[in-house]
Amino acid sequence: MSTGSHPDDPVSPPVQLVGDGMPVPCADGEQRPYLSLDAAASTAALPQVLARVEEFLPWYSSVHRGAGYKSQVATRAYEDARSAALAFAGQADSGDHVAIICRNTTEALNHLAYRLRLSRDDVVVTTVTEHHANLLPWSRAATCRHVECDLEGTFTAGDVEAALDQRPLPRLLAITGASNITGWMPPLNVIIAAAHDRNIPVVVDAAQLAPHRPIPAEADFIAWSGHKMYAPFGAGILTGPRRAFADGDPFLAGGGAVDLVDLDEVLWTAPPEREEAGSPNLVGAVALHAAIDTLTSIGWPALIGHERHVGLMLRQGLASIPGIRLLGPGPQAQTLPVAAFTVDGVPHALVAARLAAEYAIGVRHGCFCAHPYLMRLLRYTREDVHQYRDKVRRGDRSAMPGAVRASAGINTTEQDVARLLTAVAHIAGGDPPPFAYQLDPRTGDYYPSGEVHGQLPPLAHQAHCSPG
Repeated sequence: MSTGSHPDDPVSPPVQLVGDGMPVPCADGEQRPYLSLDAAASTAALPQVLARVEEFLPWYSSVHRGAGYKSQVATRAYEDARSAALAFAGQADSGDHVAIICRNTTEALNHLAYRLRLSRDDVVVTTVTEHHANLLPWSRAATCRHVECDLEGTFTAGDVEAALDQRPLPRLLAITGASNITGWMPPLNVIIAAAHDRNIPVVVDAAQLAPHRPIPAEADFIAWSGHKMYAPFGAGILTGPRRAFADGDPFLAGGGAVDLVDLDEVLWTAPPEREEAGSPNLVGAVALHAAIDTLTSIGWPALIGHERHVGLMLRQGLASIPGIRLLGPGPQAQTLPVAAFTVDGVPHALVAARLAAEYAIGVRHGCFCAHPYLMRLLRYTREDVHQYRDKVRRGDRSAMPGAVRASAGINTTEQDVARLLTAVAHIAGGDPPPFAYQLDPRTGDYYPSGEVHGQLPPLAHQAHCSPG
């Protein structure tokens, strides 16, 4: 695929992902090729990633802990992955930044909230559009000041500046690179510059952004996950200035994080190793490195061109279906290829269940681990939220608020989007299901009832499909 395409030109997806087109059983007894439109949650592996992992596995050995040849190969592969992550974040040249390899974005942000030694007297400015991973660690460690959004779920750089200028002055700004519900991207470059003009460091949750757009290198701290960028092997990244991790005890204590231990004294080693106690996820690091290499070789112009094309087709197509309400900015907005929507008169959990059982289409439904933002997009009042909360406390999730989210990726085709639009139009148009669905009030999910072909029965201990 050419990497010289203009970002607005439609571009064919460069590769299929591992497992694309796999036949799965539907409730009518037929098998259909599975269509995953849940890239905003997790992606399948790039073939190049799987190939790199399979090639590396015979060389697997301990990292930083052995003199043997395989151990040296493993250590080099791990450190090469670290260097690739810094380069991917645009922070490799200065030498002042480190990349910490962790499990995912959530762990990275919790790690950072601990290491910054925040207190209740410290103010962290964040926004109501954040994923819980960029809300809960800060609210637990400090006092949060939230930037509100408008009815479309957006805010301006001026809104953020106003929050930064309030007293007491904040110690930190924590902001998403892109919403996992609407795909909307705040003007990060302007916002980061405004924060730096006020000597306020910036944390960017780049979990949604990293597979789709360049990461803003100007941010002080950046967190993202391999499982959202075609490397689902359990590794994530936290980058930041080396000095932020040079003093104090690390988030995790254990082997590999120390130079010397006595029973009454610990001499911690230098970062980034100080922050990576225990045996690291070497295979995850190798996989993430392979994903970075593959995306880099394709190039941002081609990736952005393809995703803008399928994203507009997705959002415009959904908005044109009677009975569909598209959440967030209008269908013409330049967002990531993500669309959250509701269907008039049909519970979001039932829409997702029908798409799965009848059409072999996998989407996400619920609140998407961003409850404050979704409540605003759905325009619920505080009283509405309290009513739902009371029901959940009683173990009743039958009327949980939520929406349906379809999210595309590097492998999504025009035919994939058309297939979803046809299925949603049938559901929204009142086509009756070919069999009855039963609501489980414990989980809020729907399942084909009775003896239905090819469907896995819910497990007795199964949690709901979309816990928040």
